[in-house]
Amino acid sequence: MNTQRIALFPTGTEVSKDGHLVIGGCDAVELAKEYGTPLYVFDENTLRSMCREFKSEFSRRYEDTTVVFASKAFLNRSVASILKEEGIGLDVVSAGEYSIAESVNFPNDMIYLHGNNKSVEELKMALRNRIARIVVDGFDELKLLAKLAEETGCIPDILLRITPGVDAHTHQHITTGVSGSKFGFPLFDADRAVSMAMSLESLNLVGLHCHIGSLINETQPYVEAIDVMLEFASQMERKYGFELEELDIGGGFPVRYTVNSPNVKIAAFAEAIVSRLFNRCNALDMPLPSLTIEPGRAMVARAGVALYKVGMTKDISGLKHYVSVDGGMADNIRPALYEAEYEAVLANKANAEDTDTVTIAGKFCESGDILIQEIKLPPVAYGDIVAMPVCGAYCIPMSSNYNASLKPAIIMVKEGAARIIRKRDTLQDLIRNDLL
Repeated sequence: MNTQRIALFPTGTEVSKDGHLVIGGCDAVELAKEYGTPLYVFDENTLRSMCREFKSEFSRRYEDTTVVFASKAFLNRSVASILKEEGIGLDVVSAGEYSIAESVNFPNDMIYLHGNNKSVEELKMALRNRIARIVVDGFDELKLLAKLAEETGCIPDILLRITPGVDAHTHQHITTGVSGSKFGFPLFDADRAVSMAMSLESLNLVGLHCHIGSLINETQPYVEAIDVMLEFASQMERKYGFELEELDIGGGFPVRYTVNSPNVKIAAFAEAIVSRLFNRCNALDMPLPSLTIEPGRAMVARAGVALYKVGMTKDISGLKHYVSVDGGMADNIRPALYEAEYEAVLANKANAEDTDTVTIAGKFCESGDILIQEIKLPPVAYGDIVAMPVCGAYCIPMSSNYNASLKPAIIMVKEGAARIIRKRDTLQDLIRNDLL
């Protein structure tokens, strides 16, 4: 048994006496039989425990902390309901994400609207429903939002998204805090943004926002971002009388995808962020603002597991031993898009010795459709069930119907019980919106 890999799965995952992987008290092999594959399995207890860990680690150090989940990582009605019960807010970036929240009566005063190109309809939706915050991304949006707010008579609370020029030392595709990012006001334009926002009577500027990237394994970039943001806020107070009521430092907290990934605890980030906030506000003689954090991936990733069935294998002597599964880049494009790395176990041979080096390939018509480049597994046979941990974030939201494939079913497991939270696509779904 590869205990290091098992530790990446949802909390409480174990191996049964007959060598089957057990997630949330449910036999993964039996789940694959009952619900089919590819199958995404989410463990409710893991999701809830991550919600509570973020809340407790930050709030016990800084009481005035709001935890807002970045919906883009993965949101459906069941997940939204759990977040609501756990007292977590929602960061939405589209009318679609908002509609999911609305369908479970998610409190509007716990919803933040993000996005670099919000439509008129999305801004009107936010105004009409009086959501907690609109995070403004650019000058055009400031003007448009002010005009719409004046027309509706609703004065929204807004944050300005600032690009602090901090390198998060992560993949270039998920770095968002450096100059030149498509997101936010660059620091050299931020003064003008504050001046304009404060001059617009139909808007209420309550704070600043930044987000420096994703999968940040070091605390130092957050510390640097806080320094930049608080120094800027202090300058704006002296120049315009701006009062920083809220500082939103975004998300980007790390996740252990592989056994070799750094294992940095949430507590370390909470300690570094809160300590710096106290120290810098004191040094700058500033009142302490409320603190908002926006974990997404780090809250939901470990809760999700992808199950695939092995089909054809192909041994190219001296080069590759391919193991093809019935999913791939259509349900998880991250390896192709970001060169993301994963681990895997055979759910039906979880206690067997890893003896063979294989490449796990998807079934789609792209050479880049490789889920794992090389991994040691027990001897693999047709019909085996491959279980990939840490698939709870971004896999499903970024999935497609490439090659007219069917998006997989999603189930939620808890203490031996399983329930379906999204049905598998049908062939009829593929042509439902087509016209002749």
